[in-house]
Amino acid sequence: MDFASLFSLWWVWLAAALALGILEILAPGFIFLGFAFAAALMALLHLVFGMALSLPAKLALFAGLALVGWYVMRLVFSGRRSTVKTFKNDINDG
Repeated sequence: MDFASLFSLWWVWLAAALALGILEILAPGFIFLGFAFAAALMALLHLVFGMALSLPAKLALFAGLALVGWYVMRLVFSGRRSTVKTFKNDINDG
């Protein structure tokens, strides 16, 4: 079995997702979370549909899913945008 055929196995994508998830815990900051999300989706796609795509097409799909996953998770987990709070009245004003 050569290196390129490993990308056709669903459990390889799932192992990559788990490894990237653990790496995200060690280096937080949403760096690896999008990649882990995309690898988990690729594992699910391989398991359900089989995905008989070429290696460059799989990697392009993985990159696109990682970008979408990173953007969605950044919107969901980033919370409120930091804005400067200004006060018009002082607490000592009557």
